Amino acid sequence: MRRSRKCWAPSSATRGQDVGDGPQLVPHRPPTDNRRRSGRTGVIGLAIPELRQTYFAELADRISRKAAPHKVSVLIDQTGGTREGELAVLAGERLRLTDGVLFSPESLGQDDIHLLDVDFPLVLLGERMFGGTTDHVTMHNVGSARAATAHLISIGRRRIAVIGAHPSNRDDIRSANLRIRGYREALEVAGIPHDPRLVRIAVPWHRENGAVAMRELIEEGVPFDAVFCLTDTLGLGVLRALGEARVRVPDEVAVIGFDNIDEARFSVPSLSSVEPGGDQIAQTAVELLLERVMEKDDRVAPRQIRADYHIVERESTGRSEPVDATNVAFHADPL
Repeated sequence: MRRSRKCWAPSSATRGQDVGDGPQLVPHRPPTDNRRRSGRTGVIGLAIPELRQTYFAELADRISRKAAPHKVSVLIDQTGGTREGELAVLAGERLRLTDGVLFSPESLGQDDIHLLDVDFPLVLLGERMFGGTTDHVTMHNVGSARAATAHLISIGRRRIAVIGAHPSNRDDIRSANLRIRGYREALEVAGIPHDPRLVRIAVPWHRENGAVAMRELIEEGVPFDAVFCLTDTLGLGVLRALGEARVRVPDEVAVIGFDNIDEARFSVPSLSSVEPGGDQIAQTAVELLLERVMEKDDRVAPRQIRADYHIVERESTGRSEPVDATNVAFHADPL
């Protein structure tokens, strides 16, 4: 049987509440009498690496909006992607005034899977850990990356660079390595030889790191005619560097990103991307966590959900008109 969590917070605590056009930070208010009697606060926690990465900022917005109809607010904690910060979340040292936590780790890995056996409701997000004792909502990293690369191949590109590789061992489970696996699978299917010079490290996934990696590739003179950016944020930096070098996109180099962030629609040219199922991830994560909050002694077995994805074609791969999302086929590959 789960132990009750402590329900206290320092006076500076704030929580995310959906107000007007988006989530705003407002001072914490004590729970209503009904929630006091039920032992619930009406607040859930979201522990993410950093809001500076646009994917996580948009994820926080989506989760806040999906939680609002349930009259639940969201308290956001940036762990910095550090092991220390993530361990503090699982130890219950952070996000104490919450009924449960949505947790997206970056430093913890498969060897830490036992740490997910905590005494409070927890739903895991992301790709760093699999097979634990918690519900898990993730995306089809391999399949969607394979589809993104296949899209570039379908428009005649053969020298496809990748921006966003991680310096860790390729066997390590993380988003970058899974997406590069999908990239290499697409090349193999098309009979295109893999050139390791085209795979470029860029961490963390910030705009400037995408630009730096792209500039280095150009300066080294390695031939390429397309770029698969492992996030749209990297892709925006790549577009900047290509523009500086007077490289025409998509005529000379086609570019596709990943995450379908809102900013991708407004770059020049607009950035093609993988839509990894962001709304589905947020909706499912909130629903699973609230089910766990309401759960009694008889627990349902842990569930793993992978969101559907699709390719959003924009100007950076040659499409001049917006895609009607209702006419785009969804995929459900095993990874």
